[in-house]
Amino acid sequence: MASTRAAIRYAKAILDLANSKGVAEAVNNDMKSIALAIETNAELSTFIQNPTTKVEVKESALLEVFANVNGVTKGLFHLLFENKRFEILEAIAVEYSKLFDQSNGIEVAKVTTAIPMDAALEAKVLAKIATLSDKKITIENIVDPSIIGGFILRIGDNQYNASVANRLQVLKRELSN
Repeated sequence: MASTRAAIRYAKAILDLANSKGVAEAVNNDMKSIALAIETNAELSTFIQNPTTKVEVKESALLEVFANVNGVTKGLFHLLFENKRFEILEAIAVEYSKLFDQSNGIEVAKVTTAIPMDAALEAKVLAKIATLSDKKITIENIVDPSIIGGFILRIGDNQYNASVANRLQVLKRELSN
């Protein structure tokens, strides 16, 4: 999924509209579920990307799949129908969430762990985050068994590597010198 200038423009416009109607958070929840659905469902992704599927069919299918979304989100579906741009829906959803977080002073911390985080590790990570950032933080957990243990924390451009794989790499470098 490439983030396009068009997706950013749509996302900004939808955020402005949602803010003016006081439904930005509801629309953000819609966008998160849309992005997740497209990312995790190959069939839905292929359907949206398929250039031979009529835009009318795409719009009615999306309105059915996401029947409970906010009116602003349904308006986006209709706008994409009119402009024949359904292929950038996932990118718009992702960009919207980024813009929503930015406008609310929320920063996403990507935490890579060997296994899914438990409450104890989450508390440790949140304590470390408190020393790095004064913004409101939401945690996104990425599971990567190759780090062996510990965690890698990334907030914006900053990275804190407390993984076992990193410690082994450091030890290996020290021993070879």
